[in-house]
Amino acid sequence: MDLTGVREATMMMRAARVGRYGPPEAVAVVDAPVPRPRPGEVVVRVEAAGVSAGDARMRAGRFPRGFGPLARLAIGLRGPRAGVLGATFSGVVTQVGDGVQGRAVGDEVAGMTGVRLGGHAEFLAVPAAVAVPKPATVSHPDAAAALFGGTTALHFLRDRAQLQPGATVLVNGASGSVGSAAVQLAADLGATVTAVCSMANRELVTRLGAKRWIDYTRTPITGLAERFDVVFDAVGNLSRVDGLRLREAGGSLILAVAPLADLLRGGRGVFAGSVPERPEDVAHLLGLVAAGRLDPLTTVAGGLDALPDAYRLIDSGRKVGNLVILPAAGRTS
Repeated sequence: MDLTGVREATMMMRAARVGRYGPPEAVAVVDAPVPRPRPGEVVVRVEAAGVSAGDARMRAGRFPRGFGPLARLAIGLRGPRAGVLGATFSGVVTQVGDGVQGRAVGDEVAGMTGVRLGGHAEFLAVPAAVAVPKPATVSHPDAAAALFGGTTALHFLRDRAQLQPGATVLVNGASGSVGSAAVQLAADLGATVTAVCSMANRELVTRLGAKRWIDYTRTPITGLAERFDVVFDAVGNLSRVDGLRLREAGGSLILAVAPLADLLRGGRGVFAGSVPERPEDVAHLLGLVAAGRLDPLTTVAGGLDALPDAYRLIDSGRKVGNLVILPAAGRTS
């Protein structure tokens, strides 16, 4: 093991912990030991970490309708069991555990942490397989920002709906993390995209690849007469019934934030549920960012101390694109 890694493993780090479900102020920055890598793991100095709607829901104990009791049993009764949230990261490998091949101290990597979370800290231990090499031309903030919405949109559009060139796609909530990725990935796959957003984000979604936009404050999508090959609800405010009415016969309805009843009901061409976090998908998305084909729409909120403000913005429903924090900002060792 690298001697620098041994020294760092005896040090303390700062981490943002949520002890109980609550408002943005429920998060507190505390001191914690720098993790040691287990066999097969690497320790990463976290240069950037995403702050997503998923993090905000876990912080608040606010889950899609019907999931409350089940989610609390799985995640924690009074607060998130993981404590330190943050599911996407980008940083530099500082320690390598036994048996790790293909990763070395100093490598720049990015990835997703799965159920262990932990990205909202200065250091993070993860299985080496999920620490994907980061292209040199992609910044740490952009790498961390691209993954939450990107993996969700990629899975539902490419793998579940099997989107084909020439298809028509309606994206509801087109300016958020998942929605902005869905607009771009659908356009990149050759689809014609109609984006639903506010007037303020018209130019943005057009730049991202939407051929048309709908201002939901003036034209409720539930009143649209046209039909689409794929209807993608990225925000959870489109009912299953309305979504099915908007899709073409034989088309797909994607409910990225589905209540339990819709998840259990399912139906042919109706897609909801969890999204796999595959390293190959992370690598694909990072490649799209490097090639200029995916804009993560990154906003840097600040360091760990900026997390409450980041959560307030997410809770307001006015976040555009993706928020990241820089946990290692200002660290001198």
